[in-house]
Amino acid sequence: MSSGAYRMLSTSGILGYGFPELSLVKGEARGVDMIGVDGGSTDPGPFYLGSGKTLSSRRAMKRDLRLMIQAGRRQGVPVVIGTAGGAGGTPHLQITADIVREVAREDGIHLRLATIDAEQDKAALKRATAEGKMKRLTGGPAIDAEAIDRAERVVGMMGPEPFAAALDGGADVVLAGRSSDPAPWAAMAIRAGKAPAPAWYAGKMLECGATPSIPKGHDCLYVTVDDDGVVLEPTAPERACTPSSVANHALHENPSPCIHVEPGGVLDTTDCRFDAVNDRAVRVSGMTWTPSPYTVKLEGVELVGYRSISICGTRDPLLIDTLDDFLKSIHESTATKVGNLGVTPDDYTLIIRRYGLDGVMGAAEPLRSTAKPHEIGFVVEAVADDQDTADAVLSVARVTMLHTDFPGRLCREGNMAFPYSPSDIQAGPVYRFSVFQTMAVDDPLAPFPITYEDL
Repeated sequence: MSSGAYRMLSTSGILGYGFPELSLVKGEARGVDMIGVDGGSTDPGPFYLGSGKTLSSRRAMKRDLRLMIQAGRRQGVPVVIGTAGGAGGTPHLQITADIVREVAREDGIHLRLATIDAEQDKAALKRATAEGKMKRLTGGPAIDAEAIDRAERVVGMMGPEPFAAALDGGADVVLAGRSSDPAPWAAMAIRAGKAPAPAWYAGKMLECGATPSIPKGHDCLYVTVDDDGVVLEPTAPERACTPSSVANHALHENPSPCIHVEPGGVLDTTDCRFDAVNDRAVRVSGMTWTPSPYTVKLEGVELVGYRSISICGTRDPLLIDTLDDFLKSIHESTATKVGNLGVTPDDYTLIIRRYGLDGVMGAAEPLRSTAKPHEIGFVVEAVADDQDTADAVLSVARVTMLHTDFPGRLCREGNMAFPYSPSDIQAGPVYRFSVFQTMAVDDPLAPFPITYEDL
């Protein structure tokens, strides 16, 4: 380990997104004290947490992990991954751990693996609720024992302490369940004796790989942390960090541009300075850290039904001119037809998204009243309590889209073009976030058990 600045290398924005191998090699050549990557996010929505499936493919994660583990062993430094598998539940953690075991076996590598579980015991959550330790986040649902029981799984967002403890236990590779995105990096720098403020700031930058640089891309970012600030530089020579690109990235994923609430404290970037070190590196200083009572964010999801979709499009100008009335008739006709199947309007939700008109922003689209598209793409979506009902409703809605009449209609065949056969696609279970709270804890390690394995 360096006796001066602490040197960290992030390989990409998320495990499995990929990075140029040469960028990793260039980072190694500069000297590193740890190699890491963020493993996931809530950005892709609740499905992955609910289903237990990974965000990135197993093949892509294995490729990235193999290169990172090999580099870590060459340099004798730890490899650290947070929010393993995309959502950080127990299934995601175990899938990622299986890949590490496979890589170690295939490459003849001996290492100590630490896995940190973030999935929470429901009985413990109920006790915390009864004891008044829960606080609802803005816009989040209320919580009670029934909501906890309905949840498919609930994860806690760990801070830096479990990562540091895993390193203290001799781990060469640390795989964690759900964690605060900057926490793995903050843990390593704080454990090395650096001040919390620059350590957490470094984590805010490293969690997204080379995103603070331009041109943006999935690539490696090299950050050094000293007592007063951090220096950021991409390892790929075609990229560069500038004061503007770094300052811009510092605004992402946060309701406040300057106040970042993390487990155990608040990072304040109000007085940060962004100074160019050279034409590719930027030094950031002036950040502060204020400790606060320790809380852990909870994320839980519940099953709400099953989804089927169909994708189609039209460029009939007469249909487009009467689109609102046309789609109203689709909803009405579908309700009548599925009623003959014993399905009531309360048994399903039918959504028709209109791409090329307002499919992205919906009612908030400022141009929806004046837009004159020559063609419109539709995503027809049916959600019901079971897959069979969702399939039945979608089948009726799809054929109704295809053959419903409209004023001035000239084509007596189909109204829609379908790019795929089969036209109806089962999208499977649908989840929603049902637990979105913070939980006060006395011991930041207690909710996150660590398991060691010598490979």
